[in-house]
Amino acid sequence: MESVVAVFIPIIITLVIGLVLVTYFYFRSRERQMLIDKGLNAEQIKEFFDRKKDSFVLLKIGIIVFFFGLGLGFGMMLQDSTDKEYWVPFGLFVMTGIGFVIANLVARKIMKEKV
Repeated sequence: MESVVAVFIPIIITLVIGLVLVTYFYFRSRERQMLIDKGLNAEQIKEFFDRKKDSFVLLKIGIIVFFFGLGLGFGMMLQDSTDKEYWVPFGLFVMTGIGFVIANLVARKIMKEKV
């Protein structure tokens, strides 16, 4: 039974990644088509996409990865000290969630100071 599950894991991962990519490209093309249907010229479309870009994406990713690492470290330490197996996923989810919140707050604060 375990060998059957092991065969399906890469197949399911490939299907999910493919579905995400197809959905991304579909909605991106729909968005561009809607802008063209509204009658915007090339310069207005370029301005729309430049305004849409997030200039703090690397800062956000860095904060999230930092908290992911903290969650992994704390989870492994708690797992070793208590011999319970649920600490690593718990630490990852909680600390990554905190990282998302802090990254959003920091980016908003910087954006307000910038304007």
